[in-house]
Amino acid sequence: MPKSIMLMRNKTALLLCLFAAITSLQTIAQSTDPINVVTTAVPMLRISPDARAGGMGDLGIATTPDANASFWNQAKIPFAKQQSALAITYTPWLKDLGLNDVYIVTMAGYHQFAENQAISGSLRYFNLGNIQFTDFAGNDLQTFRPREWSFDAGYSRSLSSKIGVGVALRFIYSNLANGNTNGVTYKPGTAVAGDLSFYYNGLDETGKGLTAGAVMSNLGSRISYTNDALGRDYIPANLGLGAVYHAVLDETSKISFGLDLNKLMVPTPPTSRTPQALNDYRNKGVVGSWFSSFGDAPGGFREELREFQISTGAEYSYNDLFFARAGYFYEAKTKGNRRFFSMGVGIKYNKLGFNFSYLVPTGQGINRNPLSNTTRFSLLFDLGGDGKE
Repeated sequence: MPKSIMLMRNKTALLLCLFAAITSLQTIAQSTDPINVVTTAVPMLRISPDARAGGMGDLGIATTPDANASFWNQAKIPFAKQQSALAITYTPWLKDLGLNDVYIVTMAGYHQFAENQAISGSLRYFNLGNIQFTDFAGNDLQTFRPREWSFDAGYSRSLSSKIGVGVALRFIYSNLANGNTNGVTYKPGTAVAGDLSFYYNGLDETGKGLTAGAVMSNLGSRISYTNDALGRDYIPANLGLGAVYHAVLDETSKISFGLDLNKLMVPTPPTSRTPQALNDYRNKGVVGSWFSSFGDAPGGFREELREFQISTGAEYSYNDLFFARAGYFYEAKTKGNRRFFSMGVGIKYNKLGFNFSYLVPTGQGINRNPLSNTTRFSLLFDLGGDGKE
């Protein structure tokens, strides 16, 4: 048997074993362990920003590159087939709660300006609708329209025919309240962060093979909404690992299966709520908190494993014109309990593409939750030119 096939099978088996091990440990521990969710400011940065990934359980680190690649892995872009592309996505958010004015809009694009180099940019805008503020007695004070946005610019290049790397710099703006409310003066919060990414392209000339990626995203400063120096919040620094196997069924049909693992590089809240414990938690250094986040869970290694979020997904393509997708997202019960199936379709005609995804929550005893019926709509534009095949 050729060595390359043996290596591919070993990698696939390793991914399946890792998925099974994490899932089994989470299942055993969930029933007895206390809820201890790792929280951050600007959760907008953790919401899947495009319909293609949304249709595959938020799988995106190692999928083949498209116009939304800068949201997931900058290092993929030098391997894109189109020299330039642009995408726009609209997501009504928390629609099942009856909110009609809460939505997320994203834009992303890239341009390959050399054979092995590319630049990219993306924008996220989160409109949280109108909110009525009240005092402690429940009396109306003022209305406000919270909103958040982030903008990033990135650079990526391929180091060889199989290896790509990328970096990005991001500015984050979060305006959740303004003025003086209940004796506290609020202001918009700002932060600066960056991404480091890696991509392995193991596809042959037919499109068969393994792709893999690793991304450290949102590595940056903390954010504050008041003048209180102790009131700074962590932003969602994250480590993501992904792999996708691509198979060619015949001359017109392809299918791919993938797995992403994500873990917030943010301190786990202490189970003890003593002033000293809370002070130690809130005042960790930014860089130190990234590394300590892999070993600070009060429940030890077993709890650290439960902080991994798992995305699995598949994509079928017919003649690179029609796409069908499905996926599953899993988060431990004690770490947020987000679990859902998703599905989606895509159509591409000439230089225009359209993607749609739909989310269905799952879990024992769950019929509805705030994420029910979440939909995403993406338009993709091929701006011309041939990229790296």
